Amino acid sequence: METWRLITTWGAAPGFNMGLDEALLENADAPPTLRLYTWSPDTLSLGYFQRHEEVRGTRPDADLRPPGCIVRRITGGGAIHHTGELTFSIAAPLDHRLYAGPVPGSYRRVHHVVAAALARHGVHAELRGAAPALSDRADTGMCFHHSTPLDLVWEGRKGVGSAQRRRGGRVLHHGSIKLHSSDLEDEIAVVDPAGDGPGPEELGATLRETFERVLGVHLEAGVPTAEERARALELGRRYLDPEFVRRR
Repeated sequence: METWRLITTWGAAPGFNMGLDEALLENADAPPTLRLYTWSPDTLSLGYFQRHEEVRGTRPDADLRPPGCIVRRITGGGAIHHTGELTFSIAAPLDHRLYAGPVPGSYRRVHHVVAAALARHGVHAELRGAAPALSDRADTGMCFHHSTPLDLVWEGRKGVGSAQRRRGGRVLHHGSIKLHSSDLEDEIAVVDPAGDGPGPEELGATLRETFERVLGVHLEAGVPTAEERARALELGRRYLDPEFVRRR
């Protein structure tokens, strides 16, 4: 049975969150790694290619509470408001069976696992397919207001956002599973609309168990190496640099 590493970092700082994911992408000696985490404070992460001024939450708006922090991801896609969610990332070699073949296939495989985990909490998630989602909007720049056929939806709305970065023979897959919505991400699908469902740690435990069962792997709890942690702290400063955030 293949052994993966599991890293959990609840309530971590935005710069460290982004820096650690990039450090895991860089580390060619690391085993396949599933990371589960949340953010403190709440953070708006812009997609790598987005224009700062076009994203809801970067502009003054009396009707919207601004996010606690703004960063720019190294993955593409739309902006995500990291609050009321479980964030996960998977770092593995490009030739790993999870990522082998055309890129769309890797999204399907990852989302198959996520959908199986959500089903255990009564959420029937499926790939969006050809029809647009009810949550699609053209005026916000938010990831959950723009869907693709490979996104996970339920009740006609997007509830999971994903993006990848491929570099140096490795792949980093970012994913966000929404437990609750926010002012920046209204009218989307959420796991817990009534407020009495699983929190990030409970959903994370389900996701872990489902990865093991569906992929036939063993997830061994671990921590970042000293080198990964040092690199994460070094890279994390860039993610908090206003010039990097506004670079597009």
